[in-house]
Amino acid sequence: MSARTTQPAATLRGRWLLLARVAWVALTAIVIGFHVAGIPYLYARQIGSFFGRLTPEQVRGFKNLGLTPEFYAAYAVAVPVGTMLVFTTIATVIFWRRSEDRMALFSAFMLVVFGGAALTSGVPQTLAAAHPTLWFPVHLLDYLGQVAFVTFFYLFPNGRFVPRWTRWLAIAVGLLYVPDIFFPGSSLDILGGPVFIGFLISLVVAQVYRYRWVSGPVERQQTKWVVSGVAVALGGFATLLTLANLVLSPESMGPLIELVAETCVYGLIALIPLSIGVAILRSGLYEIDIIINRTLVYGSLTLMLALVYVGGVTATQAVLTALTGQVEQPQLAIVVSTLVIAALFNPLRRHIQSFIDRRFYRRKYDARKTLEAFSAKLRNQTDLEALSEDLVGVVGETMQPAHVSLWLRPDSAARAKPSGNSP
Repeated sequence: MSARTTQPAATLRGRWLLLARVAWVALTAIVIGFHVAGIPYLYARQIGSFFGRLTPEQVRGFKNLGLTPEFYAAYAVAVPVGTMLVFTTIATVIFWRRSEDRMALFSAFMLVVFGGAALTSGVPQTLAAAHPTLWFPVHLLDYLGQVAFVTFFYLFPNGRFVPRWTRWLAIAVGLLYVPDIFFPGSSLDILGGPVFIGFLISLVVAQVYRYRWVSGPVERQQTKWVVSGVAVALGGFATLLTLANLVLSPESMGPLIELVAETCVYGLIALIPLSIGVAILRSGLYEIDIIINRTLVYGSLTLMLALVYVGGVTATQAVLTALTGQVEQPQLAIVVSTLVIAALFNPLRRHIQSFIDRRFYRRKYDARKTLEAFSAKLRNQTDLEALSEDLVGVVGETMQPAHVSLWLRPDSAARAKPSGNSP
């Protein structure tokens, strides 16, 4: 039997299913309750930090925009709370529709504790700071969220540890997160630097191995959805981090810029639960190939055109300055660069599309070329037997079925014999 045959999903039934559903509902209620109770405390802390860490000039600039410290505090609270609601809502949809599936149920559990307790831990931890008796349950949920998130990528999409050695890595993650969450800064807290990077590499290796050697067609599409969501989130986060370090300095970032940056970060992270939800619910899975293709094409196109624009403006200004001996205004350089971009857009897009099709979608690219060649031959071919052979060859090459046969129904008019009793 082929290793890529999709295996039936492991399901829960009877008493175990009931207990799992009750546990998930109780856990979700606790996470939401901690957030609701922590909102006033986080709001008060944001109000206090607004005046405590900003210069008078930054405070005046913020107020000149018609914004108040209360708006800043409310928005700073709404962003993590809204992110928690996105994770919880998607988890609820998965739980409602697929809770009998073990992998789907674990995904719903992971989304709740990671999105509501680990990723947005600032809200419940502010509550725990005001009520020390809640310190342990808040940090326990944070621990469960971190461990569940890593374990998810060792299990997804079929709920089995593939390769088998990943189960030992999952246990190691569970052990190393104990000092990281409960005893930060201690000698046992080594989950950082090379160790953390090693675990990230193991997640990538596990998913690549599963995709290449184990997953069936549907599972491969599920993997594409989740990996695409994570890749876009991490790529966007890296871009924002690069811009913050190269373009802006921490001293120049006012409260408004910080709010915009925080919104972008949480918005990118929200792509992760969305992609997981789509993958598990198996809705429109096969459109992901089109999305990935368009993302690669237009992402590369945008980057190249941006480089051409910046280089064109700089080069044009340098040439004009050298010719006239004066520092020219950038308007002419901008117009010239814009015209160059307009002229390059379609040819560059076609070349990038062709390169990506050849490099990443070779089978579809070859199939398309085969069909185009057959269409051209079809217009000029008159031999039915030769045309039939060509058609069988095209179907076999593009679709690669186990068996191909062509049957042509005889023309009834051609088979009819002329009658001898004509009038």
